Amino acid sequence: MHAFFVQHSTAVILLFAFAIGLSVALIAWLTSQALADVPQEDRQYKDSPALGFRLLWWPVQWLSHFSAPLISAKRQSAVMAQLRKAGLDYSISPIQFISTRILGALLAALLFYWALASFDQAGDEAAGFKVSLYLELCVAGAVLGYAYPAIWLRDLLAKRRSELLKTLPFYLDIITLCVEAGLNMQGAMNQAVAKGPKGVLRSEFQRVLRDIRAGKGRADSLRSMADRLGEPTIRSFITAVIQAESMGMNLGPVLRSQADQRRAERFLRAEKLAMEAPVKMLFPLVAFIFPCTFIVLFFPIVMKFMHSGI
Repeated sequence: MHAFFVQHSTAVILLFAFAIGLSVALIAWLTSQALADVPQEDRQYKDSPALGFRLLWWPVQWLSHFSAPLISAKRQSAVMAQLRKAGLDYSISPIQFISTRILGALLAALLFYWALASFDQAGDEAAGFKVSLYLELCVAGAVLGYAYPAIWLRDLLAKRRSELLKTLPFYLDIITLCVEAGLNMQGAMNQAVAKGPKGVLRSEFQRVLRDIRAGKGRADSLRSMADRLGEPTIRSFITAVIQAESMGMNLGPVLRSQADQRRAERFLRAEKLAMEAPVKMLFPLVAFIFPCTFIVLFFPIVMKFMHSGI
């Protein structure tokens, strides 16, 4: 048998190479067929996603197509609520966001593995890195890659909330002035969109006006805006406007009181942040500034004592 393999070694090697090539070709064909079954998404009426999503768009699309049956409706609903609050409900779907987190975990694990392998040049077990270290760093990279999109979304929500609370009194002032000048609520919102600064509230008021032009009731459009933003201040303003309109009251005093209240709340938030600033500065002061100050003050004294022989 050994002599047979020695005599026909070339034929055996060619046979193994042919089998491996055929297996690779079969796997590639099956993968291409599976990817060809992924339908193209109609994004004609959707916004462009963020840069990170655009860079990984095709893998995200493929992964979201195959992972959709595995994600529960409750999980999708929770993610959709966050995306809607962040203004991304017309950019990406909940399945695509979850798929991005999974893909980010895989890419970060591979990146950590490559970075560690680039330093492991010894080749032998005694000098090389342990397998457990590879595993720990890959797990750490996967956790970081999975958590990064959620951290990015949380920061985006915080930024939008801060901008919303900052610009709300200004928009309420514009709407109040327009209503007191004789315009109705829809005309006042048109003027606020035309004259107001770009930002979260301008986009939301534009969306409300689009809904009204599409045939949706004004009260329902405003309630949808409150549900999207999820802010108590917005909900209070919209509830007061809807109740005043349903009871036939004059909107001017209602809007004026809302604007004054929102402005007072903004001043109180600024005052609270100013009072929190010394507490937040305490750790960097103790950890970084005080040691440097002590080194500068005591170094000449210590050097003088050392030269004097004490």
